[in-house]
Amino acid sequence: VQLVESGGGLVQPGGSLRLSCAASGFTFSRYGMNWYRQVPGKERELVAGITNTGGSTNYSDSVKGRFTISRDNPKNTVYLRMNNLKPEDTAVYYCRVRMWTLGIVVDYWGQGTQVTVSA
Repeated sequence: VQLVESGGGLVQPGGSLRLSCAASGFTFSRYGMNWYRQVPGKERELVAGITNTGGSTNYSDSVKGRFTISRDNPKNTVYLRMNNLKPEDTAVYYCRVRMWTLGIVVDYWGQGTQVTVSA
């Protein structure tokens, strides 16, 4: 299993970014996907999730109405569109897939992509 995030960078408050997470090594269309974020000294925070078909999504209250998660199953990629970015959105963003193997839960993470919102 491999997850590779991209698309992070420096953006001014009110700006937009689109993050991508390219997946490989598993049947992407069978699994829900999540985006998390983390700032130094704090726990990793769930930002958004999407079911395997893309038919259902969920968001944390802090990003609802500003962020949109989507996926392209033929391209094995999940996206996070972030609009109206705020300084408090500054974090390293990770994608995650959770799998169950013989009753054991295993989480796979990408390496993360830094998002910095600053004037």
